[in-house]
Amino acid sequence: MNGAAASLARWFEQSLGMEDAVVERRLGGGNSNITELVTHSRGKVVLRRPPDAAISPSAANGVRREYRILRALAGRARVPAPIAFCEDTAILGQPFLIAEYVEGVAISTELPAGYPRDGDTLTRIGEELIDSIGAIHALDCRDLGLEMPRSEATYVGRQIERWMRARETDAVRELPMFAETGRWLLANCPPVASVALIHGDFHLDNSLFQRDAPRLAAIIDWELATIGDPLADLGLALAFWGPRPVEKIGFSFVQQVTRDVPGVASRETLAERWSNATGIPAGDVDYYRVFALWRLAAIVEGAFVLYRKGLVADAYSRNLEHDVPNLLVEAAQIADLS
Repeated sequence: MNGAAASLARWFEQSLGMEDAVVERRLGGGNSNITELVTHSRGKVVLRRPPDAAISPSAANGVRREYRILRALAGRARVPAPIAFCEDTAILGQPFLIAEYVEGVAISTELPAGYPRDGDTLTRIGEELIDSIGAIHALDCRDLGLEMPRSEATYVGRQIERWMRARETDAVRELPMFAETGRWLLANCPPVASVALIHGDFHLDNSLFQRDAPRLAAIIDWELATIGDPLADLGLALAFWGPRPVEKIGFSFVQQVTRDVPGVASRETLAERWSNATGIPAGDVDYYRVFALWRLAAIVEGAFVLYRKGLVADAYSRNLEHDVPNLLVEAAQIADLS
């Protein structure tokens, strides 16, 4: 057992009473935070930590935020139960959180073997997503013990301005549709109907479903969560849902399964279901689809900047050469700018 493994095993035993803890394997892609399965003498838990390529101390803010959100939602929503958070960088070199291991499968490009391959199954999956996030959006943030930001009603506008500045400051290539679509988003930003706890990266791939039936087991990966406009979550989920209006698709694997089977519930049907569950009008959902794709392109372009600068060399960052422009083209097309 190497030094880090031995240190982690001691921490598990001393802090949690879990003996013989060992990292068995990595779970999921780990493009944002790393998720690892830890086995111990009494079962399994999940460890979440910043990515291996993290070059800033602020990279741990995501796991800190995720732990706070999981604590706030524990017993109120289908999320993994939080167990512990460790700030001591002497253990693994980074802060990390420990959460419940939820048995389930992440659905992306194909349905689990036990699911019927038909439109009704995919529709039920969509309904589970919408119902689960809608229930979270309907919670009162103050009852969750979360600190309300001073200007929560301006979430979308602040996000647009933030990411326009970020990409102008740290650019490694021309992305014409980025600035044009950003200006369109600012000019057409709808009034905010409500604020809520939002996931920040909500789609099918960031959830776990039961292996034998289309029922959601947990919504995972809460490191981007904040208090803001809940239509931002709906917009991203629906942007990736079903047929997409472009030939070259950015992040084509995300919710790909919903594009391959006929008879799947439409975006409009799911938006109406969400609206009925939350009491929030969803008439501007196409605006939020544009915002979601544009914001995602802005965020992940940061990884491509690191790739161009030689700071990372993974396939995910390399593939952003095409994924980012394709996301921007799709956003512009929905906004009728191209």
